[in-house]
Amino acid sequence: MRAANIFALFTLAVIAGGCSTVTRPGQSEARCGDEIVVAGQFFHTGTPVVLWLDPGGYDGYRVERRFAPLEKSDWSNSCAEVRTLKTPNRYGLRQKNLTPEQVEKVRGGGWDLPLLQSVVDQFVMHFDVCGTSRTCFLVLQDDRDLSVHFMLDLDGTIYQTLDLKERAWHATTSNDRSIGVEIANIGAYPAAGKNPFAQWYQTNAGGQVFITIPKRFGDSGLRTKNFVGHPARNAPVRGVIQGEDLVQYDFTPEQYAALTKLTAALCKIFPKLQCRYPVDAAGQLIPRKLPDDELEKYQGVLGHYHIQTNKNDPGPAFDWERVIGGAQKILEQDFAPLLSPRAAEKSKQNRAASFKKNSTNP
Repeated sequence: MRAANIFALFTLAVIAGGCSTVTRPGQSEARCGDEIVVAGQFFHTGTPVVLWLDPGGYDGYRVERRFAPLEKSDWSNSCAEVRTLKTPNRYGLRQKNLTPEQVEKVRGGGWDLPLLQSVVDQFVMHFDVCGTSRTCFLVLQDDRDLSVHFMLDLDGTIYQTLDLKERAWHATTSNDRSIGVEIANIGAYPAAGKNPFAQWYQTNAGGQVFITIPKRFGDSGLRTKNFVGHPARNAPVRGVIQGEDLVQYDFTPEQYAALTKLTAALCKIFPKLQCRYPVDAAGQLIPRKLPDDELEKYQGVLGHYHIQTNKNDPGPAFDWERVIGGAQKILEQDFAPLLSPRAAEKSKQNRAASFKKNSTNP
């Protein structure tokens, strides 16, 4: 009788802890497909995410070049063939404002979530000028000593290349405190100058603009079969960034939808990351680098151009209100990304089936 009572109490404790079944050694724990990794823990976003751990993912931890022939991809061949590569690691340690004791604790990877939450307070938006996430990773990993936490492809697929505990190399002075995302888009160009738009955009018989990836790029890497991307606005968008008149085609609706959910999730996970973008006293977007003292104090979502004077991404077409306003609405609905638990099997299977239906395997 006593043993039965103990087992009953244990079962109740398991249920109260969020486990639907008692786990057994060697039991597989499936993910839903929308999780990101933060200090080794899974958090839901509500939109498809491909991790560096997944088939078809992009691994920012690896030393070798991703797209070089296998026999020449190792570091010794890579640094000999690509002179721009100076170090086998394309990321580093977030150590600014940490005590020597904290640095020693985390230098081996030992970040706990509260410590990371005390450090991260900026989310930086980039366009990749590569057009697709596959080409973006090739440039970062195979050609340059750079990295980014997330890449957002034309079809709305999010790729995470590193745990958010890592100091990715994407935004100079903000690297220690920020998370970065490279959004697939060919970029912004001087309104009176040359641009590559004719190679990347065409107009169909109905007058709708669609994206055409030049054949020289080969396999696009898009996970959605037969995907045809359309800019959210049909005509190029013109605007002034850093005092320069620029023109750019908009991002796709799929990218906006995914980025809005990712932004909401990050703002929920990181209490110091405010769901806002830089505005002036009149509430208008600031289209230039923030003064150093303001940038130092700023906590929230911002563009690469808010950090560096020589950058103009994510460009004049980026719809800040669509992303931040949408993320705020999600947060107002008490959206709560949860640690990926041993949740109720039925709920898990339903979510997994939903994502499988709305995204395809590579």
